[in-house]
Amino acid sequence: MASDAAEEDNMAVYTDVADDELRAFIALYDVGEVLSCKGIAEGVENSNFLVTTERGNFILTLYEKRVAPKDLPFFIALMEHLARRGVACPTPVNGRDGVALRELCGRPAAMVTFLAGMWPRRIQPFHCAGVGAALAALHRAGASFGMTRANDLSVVGWRPLLRSSLDRAGEVRPGLAAELEAELELLESAWPRDLPTGVIHADLFPDNVFFRGGEVSGLIDFYFARGCCSRATGGHGRSRRPNSPPCLFWRAAARCAFC
Repeated sequence: MASDAAEEDNMAVYTDVADDELRAFIALYDVGEVLSCKGIAEGVENSNFLVTTERGNFILTLYEKRVAPKDLPFFIALMEHLARRGVACPTPVNGRDGVALRELCGRPAAMVTFLAGMWPRRIQPFHCAGVGAALAALHRAGASFGMTRANDLSVVGWRPLLRSSLDRAGEVRPGLAAELEAELELLESAWPRDLPTGVIHADLFPDNVFFRGGEVSGLIDFYFARGCCSRATGGHGRSRRPNSPPCLFWRAAARCAFC
């Protein structure tokens, strides 16, 4: 079963699960016996398996090294919270002991409900409208979520990122290093500190949005979710230099985030 799937080419499976280990793990849940297990090709962060039992289909995830174990309770609780409020997202499955997060093959692991649908390979306007509505519902439902997780992808994380790449910035364009240094200093000084915050998905690529019959059937992969302020740029909602690299980046991101 799982061992066969891990041998297939191009599978995003980093940890092999032996059949006896899988059966023992699934026995902790009230889902019946395992009928099949197949590695899932999509995804680059974790090992994912489509598990079919006597009670239906489930997604089994083994969390690999990039996902910090301390963040997993936040992700599990967020999906439970959103699902209770009508957001179509995977719902963590609790074992017979009431626990959703446990260990398998030396990795943190959890099983969630299966969402039917396909992600769109060719984006149409109705896809954009659907994902916008789904994202709005997620943000509204997440407003009452009690847990927090720092947004390390915001401005506080840009200085280390710049420092790690500054030596080679001149290879892209002469003078780029100084330009980026100046722009980051501007953003750090003008970044708003008192904006409303809320939970965001933070990884909403097309393959994380499922559709059925022209409607969004689910949002998946919440393992980058975090708290975020309601604006993406500093100052009065935009950089003081409208054609600076960060402003151009955010314009491009707005156009390309779902395409």
